Amino acid sequence: MAGTFITFEGIDGSGKSTQMRLLSGFLRMNACDVVLTREPGGTPLGLRLRSVLLDAQEEVDPLTELLVFAADRAQHVRRLLRPTLASGRVVLSDRYADATVAYQGAGRGFSPQLISEIVQLATEGLVPDLTLLFDIGVAESTGRTTRRSTAKNKRDRLDTEDSEFHARVREAYLSIAAAEPGRVKVVDTSGAVEETHERVKEIVVPFLQSRGHCLTSTRS
Repeated sequence: MAGTFITFEGIDGSGKSTQMRLLSGFLRMNACDVVLTREPGGTPLGLRLRSVLLDAQEEVDPLTELLVFAADRAQHVRRLLRPTLASGRVVLSDRYADATVAYQGAGRGFSPQLISEIVQLATEGLVPDLTLLFDIGVAESTGRTTRRSTAKNKRDRLDTEDSEFHARVREAYLSIAAAEPGRVKVVDTSGAVEETHERVKEIVVPFLQSRGHCLTSTRS
């Protein structure tokens, strides 16, 4: 049986990371063999790249940013994603190629053609089977990231971008969802965490069942 690749996307503060952890716990309770990963940082090399890319004190040129994210993804695809999927497991990834379209394409202003070429080069055509897009307004996103940064006494470099940047990123994500409704499912995250978790399960459980993964009977 082929593995299943599910990605979690959204602007900062959308709750995608929390929802990925909740879903992974639920799936493991229901005998699913699940691997969690993220971009950047899904491999040992990626962890080192992540520390530089997201360091708020580091001045990273936009083109450098684009290419380093691509390098991280190439390593991720070859060293983790393809081997894991080939073993028939379920992979949940906190961000993937859609993030480059949204952040470096719409956010930084690189051309769609360049973004497409770099994404294709890094991924070798590996596309998620399902993408969950966690949507939230920019004002609420800013409030959440500020509270998170205050609690951790640390902000990452993308958190420091202005509201116009994040608005462009959000609109790009929504455009991706509109163009690929079969793959990308928009999840409203304005409510309570548990409400969002229930929405996620309503999407993911039947999808995995249709592909023959675990979940023949589920425990909530």
